[in-house]
Amino acid sequence: MAVEVAKLSAPERLLWSHGVRKPEHIDLEAIAGARGARVIYRKLDGCAARLVAAGDQAVISVALDDNKGRQRFSLGHELAHWICDAKRSSFNCSNSDIGPQNAEAKTVEANANSFASQLVLPDYLVEPWMGDRKVNLDLAQSMGSAFQASVTASALKLVRRSKTAAAVVCHDQRRLKWFQRNLAFSSDFYILRELHQDTAAFEMAFGAAKGISRPKRESASLWLGGSGTYRMEVWSQSIKLPEGAVLTMLSMA
Repeated sequence: MAVEVAKLSAPERLLWSHGVRKPEHIDLEAIAGARGARVIYRKLDGCAARLVAAGDQAVISVALDDNKGRQRFSLGHELAHWICDAKRSSFNCSNSDIGPQNAEAKTVEANANSFASQLVLPDYLVEPWMGDRKVNLDLAQSMGSAFQASVTASALKLVRRSKTAAAVVCHDQRRLKWFQRNLAFSSDFYILRELHQDTAAFEMAFGAAKGISRPKRESASLWLGGSGTYRMEVWSQSIKLPEGAVLTMLSMA
């Protein structure tokens, strides 16, 4: 593997220093232990993960009832606090604090999310894994399996690395919860706040449909607002998340 280590981000260099050359080599618990942080999984009230530090030792608690991908991201998030924010002795991070969709904001929590994203899905391994494969949620699920990451984190990583205009959007029955689009996605268009009744995502949010839909080419006006969207098309694919929200990946057709 030809990697210019000097050009890697700080979390990627951390992985590299621990011998991570393949996705299955990423052992966040071992890295935490090497840094003096013990990891425990237990029931937590009011937060997804917690860091308590004393001197050069720390305990990272991760919510026992979260899924594996979520737990790994939470661990990466708290590990980021331990490495980057050592002046504070404790962090109680809520579900809204921890998430790959918040990695671009300019806050301490967002910085920890960005660090965690690179620990779980480092670019130097993701890029060769992606290759020239078509970006959709099927690929996000495969990436999640390979890297032990959540489908949300995987979808966001794919969209950010994609050369095609693409976005990840998350809706519940009431509203658009959040979205992320890549640099190729024109700012002339905006994501609609409510799900259109003719989409698979609507059926998942309001009906009994579960699992993942098939990629579908459909009118961009079902998803986007802006001039001329009724003349355009997008590829869409949706999946119902464990908490009940619906995640959709959009790419311009």
